[in-house]
Amino acid sequence: MAVPQSKQELLDAIRTSYQRLMADLASMPPERVREATLEGHAQGTKMSVADLVAYLIGWNLLVLKWCDGKSRGAAVDFPETGYKWNELGRLAQKFYADHASLGYADLLRQFADVHARITALVEHETEAALYGAPWYEKYTQGRMIQFNTSSPYANARGRLRKWKKAQGIA
Repeated sequence: MAVPQSKQELLDAIRTSYQRLMADLASMPPERVREATLEGHAQGTKMSVADLVAYLIGWNLLVLKWCDGKSRGAAVDFPETGYKWNELGRLAQKFYADHASLGYADLLRQFADVHARITALVEHETEAALYGAPWYEKYTQGRMIQFNTSSPYANARGRLRKWKKAQGIA
């Protein structure tokens, strides 16, 4: 999928990649969702399908936090308070832990909720706000949203499909 260059392309990318990923997540055998056998986000680690969903929720919540802070004129810590860009593996571990107590169905509901909130945010932004000027360093707001929604959704789907195939899961 091409990198979105407009509000509509961003919405289409987010929705399409989310729908495809959710179809794969929904088809997971419940007894397999907590197996830590997928390659983790930090080198040399393993994660479960539930952890993968927690990771996506975590990044989507950060996008909402960033956008809310910027809209209020507040200082925003990128990527997150206490973390640097070269510590994303550690941040992934935090996301897994933050959601470890949730059942898989609850994780999927929370993922659906945060996805809906991201979509609503993009729908309410103007084209100029999303793509008219740098928002974080050289990146537009639309690009930062895409980096943390449709791109990781597509990556997660690829990881999940590869894992399902290797595990013999249809």
